[in-house]
Amino acid sequence: MATLAEQVQGERMARVVLSMIAEPNDLTTGYILGRHGGVATLSLVESDHDVTGLARADVLLWRERLRQRIAPDLMERVAEAEQRGFGTLIPADREWPVGLDELGDRAPYVLWTKGASSYLATALSDRVTITGARASSHYGEHVTAELAMGLADEERVVIAGGAFGIEGAAHRGVLGAAGQTIAVLATGVDRCYPAAHSELLDRIGDSGLLVSELPPGTMPTKDRFRARNRLIAALSGAVIIPEAGPRSGSMRTVHDARGLGRRVGAVPGPVTSVVSTGPNELIKQGLATVITQTSDVIALLDANETISRSATQAQVRHELGSHRPPPGVSGRSI
Repeated sequence: MATLAEQVQGERMARVVLSMIAEPNDLTTGYILGRHGGVATLSLVESDHDVTGLARADVLLWRERLRQRIAPDLMERVAEAEQRGFGTLIPADREWPVGLDELGDRAPYVLWTKGASSYLATALSDRVTITGARASSHYGEHVTAELAMGLADEERVVIAGGAFGIEGAAHRGVLGAAGQTIAVLATGVDRCYPAAHSELLDRIGDSGLLVSELPPGTMPTKDRFRARNRLIAALSGAVIIPEAGPRSGSMRTVHDARGLGRRVGAVPGPVTSVVSTGPNELIKQGLATVITQTSDVIALLDANETISRSATQAQVRHELGSHRPPPGVSGRSI
């Protein structure tokens, strides 16, 4: 019987297969993929060879994890995903957001897309993430919508996760101003989660962009939400927190953003509100810039010229071929 590596056709398909058998943010998969490419990584999954730089015990555990998910119908699932017409992006593509490369071994294997993937080709300074409390207040949602509409008027792309509360308010604010928004999902791009946001996510897929590192059909888990946070931090030049509890997932996004050198902004709120505890504390500790209006966000993005220049330079290198992917990486079809 043919091995997986023998059945895949090129780097894109190999990365699609990896997205189906490896969980996101798997450091061992990321390490091997970044050094050997997708086809060779699949070969190593099915072989017994050592991997340079990794302990044999770690490699054995990695193989066991991935082999358990190689179902008999795996290649049929790949073919079905192709037939459904979802887009895929890999590092060789012009629209691949080079900010993700800064994640190193934590970078996604592939991005699944539905909608305007060109939004990802803009400079980091043109993209901003707004995230925060799901159980948000009227105050938080009002401020978020005002910020989002202002950013849409300034032709900045607003990124969020499609969740209740702050993220939903951000998406709606942008759509209401006929702006550009991206929803980064912790499910497949064919899954509307939460279900109550089905209409909102459908609108984003039609006029904006849905993005996921997970293959179609994938359901959410707590770990997948946590992994998603690093993507929404890496995809933009700044992360804005209008409201968040002190232990919310949004605070983890702030941690990821700061680790990547991204700017962080926070909206001050009432000291009596638990959902203002997060942003108030970020401001108090000097970890975030105070945000009260759209111009504050624009200033935060435009001040981060180093990020914008480095991303542009990386994109130029990317297009000129100095940052070459493994052989066989081209095209968009699986």
